[in-house]
Amino acid sequence: MNADARQAALVDAWRATLGEPTTLVETHISRLVLGATRVWKFKRPVTLPFVDYAPPAARAHFCEEELRLNRRLAPDLYLDVLHLPEEAAVVMKRFPDGALWSEQLAAGTLTHAHVDRLAARLGAFHLAAAAAPAGQGFGSVAERRAEALDAVRSLAGAVPEAARAELEAWFDAEAARLAPLWAQRQAAGCVRECHGDLHLRNLLVIGDEAFAFDGIEFNDRLRFIDITDDIAFAAMDLQAHGRRDLAFRLLDRWLEATGDHAGLPALRFAMAYRATVRAEVSVLQGAAADAQRYLATALAIARRADARLLVTHGLPGAGKSTLAGALLEAAGAVRLRSDVERKRLAGLDANADSHSAGRAIYGEDLTERTYAELLRRAAPALDAGWPVILDAAYLRRAQRDAAATFAADRGLPFAILDCAAPLPVLRLRVAARQARGGDASEADVGVLEHLHQAQEPLVADERARTLVADSTGPFDAEAADAAWRRCGPPFTTR
Repeated sequence: MNADARQAALVDAWRATLGEPTTLVETHISRLVLGATRVWKFKRPVTLPFVDYAPPAARAHFCEEELRLNRRLAPDLYLDVLHLPEEAAVVMKRFPDGALWSEQLAAGTLTHAHVDRLAARLGAFHLAAAAAPAGQGFGSVAERRAEALDAVRSLAGAVPEAARAELEAWFDAEAARLAPLWAQRQAAGCVRECHGDLHLRNLLVIGDEAFAFDGIEFNDRLRFIDITDDIAFAAMDLQAHGRRDLAFRLLDRWLEATGDHAGLPALRFAMAYRATVRAEVSVLQGAAADAQRYLATALAIARRADARLLVTHGLPGAGKSTLAGALLEAAGAVRLRSDVERKRLAGLDANADSHSAGRAIYGEDLTERTYAELLRRAAPALDAGWPVILDAAYLRRAQRDAAATFAADRGLPFAILDCAAPLPVLRLRVAARQARGGDASEADVGVLEHLHQAQEPLVADERARTLVADSTGPFDAEAADAAWRRCGPPFTTR
């Protein structure tokens, strides 16, 4: 009897002692015993190119590692390690059927709140994750290039050759372009102990919360990756499943949590690589349709360069952040919020109350620094081909001129989203927001009244590239995106 058969017999004998009905599910590397409230996950004694579970001690070790690593993101789901003679199993709480994000998407039950909660959870997780140990080469330029080229070459004979060759050439060229950034991020500690496998079948909704589970424990190189690569997997898989809107909502909230806009030039490569990996896995599983879908996703990501800039304009309570949020989902855009970046510059959390913290953050100096910071953070995203929305009041002509010049210097389309509502509505909204709390904006009714008097209205040359949005009525984000695309580069204001 070989090792796999011995394990199967042991698991069957152990199941008989449980005193409850169970179901056995087998994958190529695991045996899962599903009980009424618990799941026991045994690692099969296999040796594959990416994992070696053959020695019993290795199986026990990796069970302990799976428990340690996954408790970081799903502490209530991972309970313990069961030790049997020559075997070990991870003990998990059984989650409800239909809880996977892939199932939630199909059922139409995945909500914006779920996406937002996962983004916040992953953002905090990535900021706290341990940096890769020095000297191991994790996240190196050579490693990243080789992994991407190996993945796309593995598709030879399984997908159209022209598409595969196009993707291979793109990966090779992008790897050369990104080499300095990758090296810089590796040295800066952006390569960390991540999840490593954030596709939709490893994401959960339980109650009102969203979690990631089943991270990679068996291969250090697949786990110690740049944090941008980790979030790119989930964003890519949402896009591959036809929900680019949710993909960019997830990215928006994650960027707000981490502030890691410097990694955006590498995001397209990371997403296309992850799509190629899923195509490779689909080929191995005999799922030809899935392989073609992921290949198409990789090519769409690689081909999409859509750099353009838009700034919002409006008084507090005018709906700037709400409308910008809808537009970024329609456009597949990156957003920067002045309320968030102002707090970040001051060393405060986005929703912190600066007055309670004893901080004066709304003076002229920090306001100027905030608007300059928006452009500084926008630069790498625009240069990498992403549409960018600067979500700020832009009530002064000089602020708008600076953004227009910034776009003109890059030859990029530029637009203004003018968000408007009657002043009595603005007063009610601002007062209600202040009463609720938990928002990055701290503008009160007094600030609203002051800005209403001090604002510098849009002038004729600005109106020519302005999209007007009445935030008291419906907002057609798709139409706004189309209008934004039609705006050409502005005339330089210098």
